Amino acid sequence: MKKKGTFLFTSEAMTEGHPDKVCDQISDGMLDSILRQDPLARVACETMAGMGFIIVTGEITTTAYVDVQSLVRKVLKEIGYSKPEYGFDYGSVGVLTSIHEQSGDIAMGVNEGTKKAVGAGDQGMMCGYASNDTPSLMPMPIDMAHQLALKLADVRKDGSLYYLRPDGKTQVTIEYKDGKPVRVHTVVIAAQHDPDVTLDKLRKDIEEMVVKPVCGKMMDKNTKVFINNTGRFVLGGPVADSGCTGRKIIVDTYGGMGSHGGGAFSGKDPTKVDRTAAYMARYIAKNIVAAGLAEECEIQLAYVIGGVGPLSVYVDTRGTGKIPDDKLVTLVDKHFPMEPGAMIKYLDLRRPIFRKTACYGHFGRDDPDFTWERTDKAADLKKDAGL
Repeated sequence: MKKKGTFLFTSEAMTEGHPDKVCDQISDGMLDSILRQDPLARVACETMAGMGFIIVTGEITTTAYVDVQSLVRKVLKEIGYSKPEYGFDYGSVGVLTSIHEQSGDIAMGVNEGTKKAVGAGDQGMMCGYASNDTPSLMPMPIDMAHQLALKLADVRKDGSLYYLRPDGKTQVTIEYKDGKPVRVHTVVIAAQHDPDVTLDKLRKDIEEMVVKPVCGKMMDKNTKVFINNTGRFVLGGPVADSGCTGRKIIVDTYGGMGSHGGGAFSGKDPTKVDRTAAYMARYIAKNIVAAGLAEECEIQLAYVIGGVGPLSVYVDTRGTGKIPDDKLVTLVDKHFPMEPGAMIKYLDLRRPIFRKTACYGHFGRDDPDFTWERTDKAADLKKDAGL
């Protein structure tokens, strides 16, 4: 059953200038650049950012050529690290690379898992989740946190809040009653800014131009709002805190309300089931909820390296299902491809679409490139369930 009584649940998100999100975008930018030239490339790209440097490393097997220096500087410029006074800018940052080919032992499993099919690029379990909290079928706390982070970036880039800098974090606490979101309990914003803006102005502007447009309909007189609670956030980005690819996996998924599997997403080509199976699991869960077969649903898939089919398929509707969960497993087996090669083809993942997944969430986005967000299987599921 959905949790009874009143409870609070909190999720956080980051702007694209957060150090970890900078690294995710560079890693996925590398992946996109390679896929444009070589859709069958094997990519596992990791990035680290610190004071004055970017390191790009990993295992990449491809016929493509990427000017890593130029790509890194382009990503940083587009994010907004464009001024020397930030202490970190695209023109002066040092870019180091250490890239080698994918291990032959791993490649053998992917290439030759069977004679005809693509094998899984690794072992592990992957999860997907959906809830009827919001129209996007995402949990409301993470959905609002991402919207706030994106709004912070929008008002910075369009000049409305010209004094904002790229780094920032958001956090939303939602009050639930009997499993349903009823109000915004707390909003937390940390926004990097120029040194000459007053705290009073910054707080007033952000509340009016960011918080209220996103959260206003769910706020009341008791909603708490904390904006730059320490009073100052001038030093930010990789100067203030190092960043690494894959350190914000809960932000990337469901904000803690749904489970996350064992791996991060960014910088990984579609043969990595860490990414592809997580996208398919979200697709399955979303279609089950969209079909009205459950109010919320979590899917877990598991794989062995070189294997073709999943080792296990787990469905948990947390007591909200209209039919038993074991019957849903049968429907999932019937309607959804779960072999690595079939998932790649079905979701059309050998395309350069991944950099934009690297910030503001991999799920719940209204973008035609996010094929895993379609609900085109909902009608078939509902019909086969007899509802």
